[in-house]
Amino acid sequence: MGISVHCDIVSAEEEIFSGRVEMVIAAGLEGDLGVAPGHAPLLSALKPGPIRVIKQGGEEEVFYVSGGYLEVQPNVVTILSDSAQRAADMDEAAALEAKQDAEKALANQSGDFDYSKAAAQLAEAAARLRTIQQLRSKLR
Repeated sequence: MGISVHCDIVSAEEEIFSGRVEMVIAAGLEGDLGVAPGHAPLLSALKPGPIRVIKQGGEEEVFYVSGGYLEVQPNVVTILSDSAQRAADMDEAAALEAKQDAEKALANQSGDFDYSKAAAQLAEAAARLRTIQQLRSKLR
């Protein structure tokens, strides 16, 4: 059994994951972060997208977060997000449809068009699809 640290992934609605992990890989605003036991304390904003957790024993699980924060303390890694879910529970067809809807909205701008809202919806849908694709590639 390898060295591990406790990890909590929490959304505004519920705790998604809590357990011992060997590594957490997340997309920070400044680039990807890999957090292993013994990592220096850290606080980082997260981009929407996948969070990879390598559990104690080597099993990997992928989660989606809508952004948020990652905090590293000596014995715990905490990920806080408005929205989070297990990648295995995500609906690829719905994510693809949301991406296409956002792309159409950006292409067909009208007088009362909210560009920032449409761009945010497109970014979130693309992040959901990246998470699903990362889960799929892990299963191969």
